Amino acid sequence: MQLPWGGRDGPGNDTLLPTSNIPSITGHAADGLDSKDGDRPQRPGRHVRTTSSDARNVADHFSYMTPSEAAANLRTSLTLGLTPTEALTRLGEYGPNEIPHEDPEPLWLRFVKQFQEPLILLLLVSAGTSLLLGNMDDAISITVAVTIVVSVGFIQEYRSEKSIEALNHLVPNHAHLVRGQSKTSSMGKTATWPPRADDVDSALTPGSVTPVSDILDATSSKVMASQLVPGDLVLFTTGDRIPADIRVTKAADLTIDASNLTGETEPVRVTAEARNRGFGSYGLDKSQLPRPNSLAPSEHGDSHGDGIHNIAYMGTLVKSGHGQGIVFATGGHTHFGTIAVSVSGTESPRSPLQLSMDDLGSQLSKASFVVIGLISVVGWLQGKKLLEIFTISISLAVAAIPEGLPIIVTVTLALGVHRMARHNAIVRRMPKVETLGSVNVVCTDKTGTLTTNHMTTTRMWYFGAQEPVPVESDHDDVETNPDINQATLRVLRIGNIANDARLAQKYTEHGQAATAVLSSTLGRGQVSTYTRWVGQPTDVAMLDLLDRFKEHDVRESIGPRVSETPFSSERKWMGVTIGSEIKGDKEFAYMKGSIEKVLAACDSYLEKDGREIVLDSARRQEALQAAETMAVQGLRVLAFASGSVTRPLRSKSAARSNPGFDRSESPSSHSPEDIYKNLTFAGLVGMRDPPRPGVGRSIRRLMRGGVKVIMITGDAETTALAIGKQLGMNIAVPSGHAGGQNTVRPVLRGDEVDRMSEEDLAQAMQHTTIFARTNPDHKLKIIRALQSRGDIVAMTGDGVNDAPALKKADIGISMGRHGTDVAKEAADMILTDDDFSTILRAIEEGKGIFNNIQNFLTFQLSTSAASLALVFICTCFGFKSPLNAMQILWINIIMDGPPAQSLGVERVDPDVMTKPPRRRGDPVLTKSLITRVLTSAAIITIGTMLIYRREMMADAQVTRRDTTMTFTCFVFFDMFNALSCRSESKSVLQGEVGLFSNNLFNWAVSLSIAGQLLVIYFPWLQETFQTEALGFFDLVRLVLLCSTVFWADELRKYLKYKKRHFGNGYSQAV
Repeated sequence: MQLPWGGRDGPGNDTLLPTSNIPSITGHAADGLDSKDGDRPQRPGRHVRTTSSDARNVADHFSYMTPSEAAANLRTSLTLGLTPTEALTRLGEYGPNEIPHEDPEPLWLRFVKQFQEPLILLLLVSAGTSLLLGNMDDAISITVAVTIVVSVGFIQEYRSEKSIEALNHLVPNHAHLVRGQSKTSSMGKTATWPPRADDVDSALTPGSVTPVSDILDATSSKVMASQLVPGDLVLFTTGDRIPADIRVTKAADLTIDASNLTGETEPVRVTAEARNRGFGSYGLDKSQLPRPNSLAPSEHGDSHGDGIHNIAYMGTLVKSGHGQGIVFATGGHTHFGTIAVSVSGTESPRSPLQLSMDDLGSQLSKASFVVIGLISVVGWLQGKKLLEIFTISISLAVAAIPEGLPIIVTVTLALGVHRMARHNAIVRRMPKVETLGSVNVVCTDKTGTLTTNHMTTTRMWYFGAQEPVPVESDHDDVETNPDINQATLRVLRIGNIANDARLAQKYTEHGQAATAVLSSTLGRGQVSTYTRWVGQPTDVAMLDLLDRFKEHDVRESIGPRVSETPFSSERKWMGVTIGSEIKGDKEFAYMKGSIEKVLAACDSYLEKDGREIVLDSARRQEALQAAETMAVQGLRVLAFASGSVTRPLRSKSAARSNPGFDRSESPSSHSPEDIYKNLTFAGLVGMRDPPRPGVGRSIRRLMRGGVKVIMITGDAETTALAIGKQLGMNIAVPSGHAGGQNTVRPVLRGDEVDRMSEEDLAQAMQHTTIFARTNPDHKLKIIRALQSRGDIVAMTGDGVNDAPALKKADIGISMGRHGTDVAKEAADMILTDDDFSTILRAIEEGKGIFNNIQNFLTFQLSTSAASLALVFICTCFGFKSPLNAMQILWINIIMDGPPAQSLGVERVDPDVMTKPPRRRGDPVLTKSLITRVLTSAAIITIGTMLIYRREMMADAQVTRRDTTMTFTCFVFFDMFNALSCRSESKSVLQGEVGLFSNNLFNWAVSLSIAGQLLVIYFPWLQETFQTEALGFFDLVRLVLLCSTVFWADELRKYLKYKKRHFGNGYSQAV
């Protein structure tokens, strides 16, 4: 088969990589050991286009290979992957693992396209007409002004596109991979590549299994997915996104959600076994294999369908289990890449706010054209020249119509997203920024979001203990530990074996001897603050407890881990089975999880003296009561059990094809619950996860701003209630009878949610702020109930099964540190620090962005209204137009240029959280905004008319001085109006808005004033804009008059301030 990258497979042909001394896929070996650069086959450039049919055929071909054959074909190692040097070489050959995209248009072409706007073309027609009529000055002036307007528009659009483009880099994709190093193996041999046959055989021997997280982090590195190349050995686990097209070589209970490719919502079970070779060596004879230039699908079925079970496609999501595989296609050569390239030209939909801005701009344009039409008709009736009327009308249309409004909105949203990213909140979908300001309910997980996610074991209980025993100590003296009885040892051992945490890298550098010494000498005072383990918080806490009792990690010295049942929010427990050294059908099971689940799997319990006794109902109730005692103290309670279980039947072929991972991937009639039964209950531990600093204050600020905070946790009701009280949540006082119509329940359990209808749940949630013992399905039901009441809901989640709830929520929020790729893919926002306080800052930013949009909208609309009113009034009274075409276009530059954009980056006012959330469907043009626009426009129009009338009456005719005074007056009014528009309610005079707090605004206004001074003092610009120099006192007089728009708005803010603090307004207190 000819591969898309140029090689052929099979004996005697070039493979993807040199094949010297590598077993070929037909079992033969090539001659020689080392390959020289000259032997490397010629390959096409990195941007060779691959069709979807090519990608399917390549995947189909690799699916017939065994893992070792695929590794040989790709010249890589099943255990060590590529060497860093080889990986770097391939990266240079094939390019980054990124979806190809079309080259952008050159800047000069994009600039020229700015002249396609109808109004710009009409102005150019006007300039051409002036040139034909001999009015050279007018022609040059209009052309220069149009060029400036077009340049400003081009810069705005370019900045908008760059801002949006930068958003794509805020959420980088990563991958875990193995890169081979020259290390000594555990057998005392130096790892060689290519591997020898006996090494491969020993690697394929089933039995010894390393926990997946040990493999994932101890032997792999986390790299950018764009750095992957064909031949890389990639590891993946539950919640990961597949970073490239991969031939799976190991799999354990692995299912993959490929709905984004196939449309099928049911996850597909993936194994490492090669497909049935019923046709020739690999299912197809070499003459039957399709060429890349053939668009026909494989003769033996569509490889994209259900025929392939050992290929993981780029972009799909690991639903459960874990595995590893070899990359055989990257970037545009992947199946996902070929599809993405074909739809790359599809334009992304505009956000609701952008659509509303488009509608607003359209309505304002229609209104402006009506007024301009009236001005043109009146001017024509007064006998003015048609060219003059045409030029003024088109210029007025350019200035009055806020065509730059959608662009400024886009830039404001994009810059807001970047500010949030700097504060650890990455918004993946820009339209969701506007939704943040409307959120009135935040549903949040407890662990890791409200709390620190640093677990410390503080209590232990077992049968025979009168009460939970303290197991935390600040002393190094071993005598301060409780007695290490048989029950304590059993709990410690189960917590050690059913555990996927591992030593941090720095503790593994000196080998196991150093680890053993450290384990026996680490002080307990250090353990409470420092830990030498990395992994899930509960796993780390149990190994810290092991260190505290000065016990050793036995996972390397016991039998092989045969299977693992991972923890899930539905299952609420995890377990492992360990192979027995005695031949037979027995294995040893170790289980930990919620007290209810573990008790259900037990039929006996362990006394502190080591005796095993039948577990009756009274003893079960005693264990439940002990768990309740610890939960009331706000502790997370885990139960532990172990015992001998019957070994289930497993497929031998599956075990052979999946070395190193558990052999329970093979379909069988045994569910995990069937295996983990008749165990012996060992005891309980209680762990403490303290609240994050500052979370309580953030919750109170949200509540004062009209945002309800709901905590959803899988912990027990008493634990959740204790944490809620510590955080200062609004917890109602229980009242009424269970099931009553007016029952007040501050806490609801998951089983109670199951029994309630959506309507009953919506009614109960008027008072409920805590949900305990829940799973992801409950989250989805809670969101639906809230949304049925009209609430706008933000929901946090980090697991695979949280994805439906994250998608259903108005704002789905995933955790950046501990969140799975599935959750991040479904979320609208990612918290890179997993901190609840970041949600408060994001909502503040969302509200602030909307306020800024309203502020620059006020500025633009008041300028448009004033310019239209000024020309319309003068026309109706028979005066000559106070502004010529070039001056009107200059005003347009100011209105749509830097001053307007600088208002969009104004700092967020902390008082936005004292205002209620914006309701869904509220108009952008509020009553108060329209009032501000009309007031400012009226002051600007009246003030400018007074100057124009006064100057015109002085010499009974309209001179350059008259229009220069009028023009400068209007521009100065605009600058003071922009200063007023920085905040709707905060005063500059009272210091509520810092005069120099917005550097961009200061620069924008300064440059605008400097530009205006150049226009009236620079000789060449004087001719272009038909102005003349003004005296110093003329400028002083204009500044004093134009500042009235600022003083009037300050008076409005002062009156609003008085009403807010001494009337019936809201309070500023936070």
